[in-house]
Amino acid sequence: MRNPLRGLLRGRFARRLALAFAALGIGTAVLTAVLVNTAFNARFEDYLGAQQRVQQQQLIGWFVADYNREDGWNPATLNQLGPTVTMTGSEVELLDPAGNRVWSLADADVDAATLAMHREMRGTGPLGPPRSLPVTVDGERVGTLQVRVPRGVIPAVDKDFQASVNRLLIAGALTAGLIALGVGLYTARRATAPIAELTSAAKDLAAGQRDRRVTKAPDNEIGQLATAFNTMADRVEKEDELRRLFASDVAHELRTPLAIVRSELEAVQDGVREPTPEVITSLHDETLRLGRLIADLETLASADAAAFTLERKHVSLTDLVRDTIDGLSSRFTEAGLTVHAELAEVGVDGDAVRLRQIVTNQLTNALKFVPAGGTVTVTLREEDGWAELRVADTGPGIPSEDLPRVFERFFRSRTARADGSGIGLAVAAELTAAHGGTLTVDSEIGHGTTFTTRLPSLPA
Repeated sequence: MRNPLRGLLRGRFARRLALAFAALGIGTAVLTAVLVNTAFNARFEDYLGAQQRVQQQQLIGWFVADYNREDGWNPATLNQLGPTVTMTGSEVELLDPAGNRVWSLADADVDAATLAMHREMRGTGPLGPPRSLPVTVDGERVGTLQVRVPRGVIPAVDKDFQASVNRLLIAGALTAGLIALGVGLYTARRATAPIAELTSAAKDLAAGQRDRRVTKAPDNEIGQLATAFNTMADRVEKEDELRRLFASDVAHELRTPLAIVRSELEAVQDGVREPTPEVITSLHDETLRLGRLIADLETLASADAAAFTLERKHVSLTDLVRDTIDGLSSRFTEAGLTVHAELAEVGVDGDAVRLRQIVTNQLTNALKFVPAGGTVTVTLREEDGWAELRVADTGPGIPSEDLPRVFERFFRSRTARADGSGIGLAVAAELTAAHGGTLTVDSEIGHGTTFTTRLPSLPA
């Protein structure tokens, strides 16, 4: 048999959730109905007992009035009470103080049809044991009423009332159950719709549909999950795009030196060129360029995969920066550049080799940008627990549209020279982040460029 909920709700979890809501609602309604019915029956029995006591007091009042009127018991006038006593539906017998029978309802001339009508109204169950009700006048006991009422039988009018209340309780329970089922269906659909969309989007994303996103849900846990999924999808899409660009750029970067090496070797093989020292030097330079490119690529790959391990120790950043500048001094001299250094004593916890690579990449970047006669100023200071290294140059500056892409791998600004792989700054940024720091750039056309590296500092 086909499940009717399957057409309304998609997914086993949604159906289970709807059924759980419905079961909870119906169970609560039934339990409430049972408790209300139990409490009602208890109160109803109290009500019937109170009614019976009022009726008994009324019965005694009738006999007291007759006694006072006749100044004693008069069977003839007592018979006139027959129709009135019949209305109680009880069997009544009057005894004098000595216990002798004075009068009985059977002695009264009561119409059988009238008696049957009142009996039907009051109940027709078996009569209970007689109850003795004293009849007193001015504090003196003048007789006793022996009253037998129908036992365990509810009068017809009261029974109808009780039945109507029970019907209302049953109808209320059924209505509450239907409402609970409806609320459960609605809630399940609303609660599971974002989950179903997330499931579908995750499958599409896994199948290669990288632009797949989900609708933002309300500000709750599911909404946070949807936001996290969209953020992840954005990251996956961006990483895919970067991977494609990376593969394309790597192919381009490798193609140029390999083409040069190939052409030089083929020229030598064909006898077009002699294997002179100049040719060999050219081939050597190209292989060195390939080696540097491969080393940079390995560093980037390690940073992306968090594969490299930093050999952290206390490092004097001051000495490291000074040694790096000294190591590049000949290249700055050849390029016609002047280097100024203002280095405070600052220490950091880091990998000396990686830190030197960060500084070297920024300084060699200046070599590519700053024309002869320019100046590179290196400043190191400590501020609020951070070591701040600034490398400022007097180069042509970076166009504003290029600034967001400065740290992208293989990116070259139009103001850079042709040499270089275009991934030095990307490597520096990755290594800085691995040390828990930041690398930022500030530049303006015609006013030079400043790179700022911030790292958590230690006492020098």
